[in-house]
Amino acid sequence: MGRAADLGKRADLLRRVREYVIHNGLADLSLRPLAKALGTSDRMLLYYFGTKDRLVAEALAQDEGRPVLFLRRALDTAGAPADAAGMRRAVEELWRQFTPAERRAVLPVTFEVMTASVLNPSRYGPVMRNLLNEWRDMLTAAFAGLGMPEDRADAEATLLVDATLGLLHAPLADGDWDRATAAFHTLLDRLEPAWRDVE
Repeated sequence: MGRAADLGKRADLLRRVREYVIHNGLADLSLRPLAKALGTSDRMLLYYFGTKDRLVAEALAQDEGRPVLFLRRALDTAGAPADAAGMRRAVEELWRQFTPAERRAVLPVTFEVMTASVLNPSRYGPVMRNLLNEWRDMLTAAFAGLGMPEDRADAEATLLVDATLGLLHAPLADGDWDRATAAFHTLLDRLEPAWRDVE
């Protein structure tokens, strides 16, 4: 009974840590203010998670609404795209999942983790690598399903992921989501013909 209660407490703490990080960012994150905001102690957070870095990594991974999971569920349900047009529809839907207001509110933390992973690779590098690899691996498998060799499928997935991240970053700064969306569609206009070459 105690273990079930502990797991429930741990899950609740992760949910609330994630909300705190989304609203306050990572730059000045320290355990004591975080614990105080959560109504607990820094010792209790360390008891459940071991280190601050592990706590942050697990909290950010709790995002069940992240677009990559949406795409994974869609692929599991409908199967991998059978052609270039289907691939385009899948990644267009992925873009749409990134752009609602509630999702935009989460994106700054993603980019903060990305920056932190460059400045502090030992602390946040694994978090960012896991996030990028999840997305790239899924798209690599989808491109391979179109008949691409593994190395090309990986290159196409990397290009799509990295370009999409760039296109998501700019509108967070200038607020012009229509321009970013138009640029994303232009990117797909350039990429899709090469995807058809393997059909």
